[in-house]
Amino acid sequence: VYVVDPVAMKVVDRFNVGIGPQHIVPSWDLRTLWVTNNAEGRTDGSLTPIDPRTGKPGKSIPVDDPYNMYYSPDGKSAIVVAEARKRLDFRDPKTMAMQFSIDTPGCPGINHADFSIDGRFAFFTCEFSGSVAKIDLVNRKVDGYLQLQMPSTRFKETKAPRAVAGKVWEPGETEICTVVKGMPQDIRSSPDGKRFFIADMHADGVHVIDIESFKKVAFISTGIGAHGLYPSRDGKSLYVANRGSHKIHGPKLGNGSVTVIDFATEKITARWPVPGGGSPDMGNVSGDGKWLWLAARYDDVIYRFDTTT
Repeated sequence: VYVVDPVAMKVVDRFNVGIGPQHIVPSWDLRTLWVTNNAEGRTDGSLTPIDPRTGKPGKSIPVDDPYNMYYSPDGKSAIVVAEARKRLDFRDPKTMAMQFSIDTPGCPGINHADFSIDGRFAFFTCEFSGSVAKIDLVNRKVDGYLQLQMPSTRFKETKAPRAVAGKVWEPGETEICTVVKGMPQDIRSSPDGKRFFIADMHADGVHVIDIESFKKVAFISTGIGAHGLYPSRDGKSLYVANRGSHKIHGPKLGNGSVTVIDFATEKITARWPVPGGGSPDMGNVSGDGKWLWLAARYDDVIYRFDTTT
């Protein structure tokens, strides 16, 4: 794990954690950051706690296949996403002792999640089947699956174009989409809890789902390899990180970008390229909302976007 000083824009520390670190997840009470080390197919996965006040790690806790992790809305459970096991493990939020599990056999590549506004349901993307799983948290079972239909066209994968002063940047030319199923990644609820926005790196955009009916109602083309979704601090906009490739192991200096969607109108309001090309993937918005920080999937750097400009 790298520790970055956001003011100095420098790496100030680096330390080893478990095998195959994937995500860094804040605890429900915000007192701990947990590193999910899924061990990449091995059986010695773990969770490493970090004290956010000091930036220092604690002793790792053995946990099976923690690819990602969320917290139940009431804070009573840490939900470990055991991707390789097609399973959600509900654990004590502090000790990580097992409470119970929910099997998700129809969700290969179970990955990212968000919750209904009443906290009764969780919705997880299924990366390798192009679908979304609806989880009944009250009755502890899968309530259903939604297959996401691909658009008729998607963006052609190309090198990043050279920036031209005064020219509005566009993601590039399109081509007929011959992909049978998508690869959904991040998922975020609208501020009013009525819609879900789902980034799809094969569809090059965001599926819009009506939460009550659990049906797709729209699709927004954003850019090549749509992956991460981050709401602005004022809840008005959604930042979409387009990593610039349809491939899991993509090229350096690809046509990566960030697309800004207005939550109220579901329209694109801005497109931000990475100068010279790049691969923005996952990150977060600064506490004051001014900066969008994103890690580069393929380029070994970190980007900072000014959200005001």
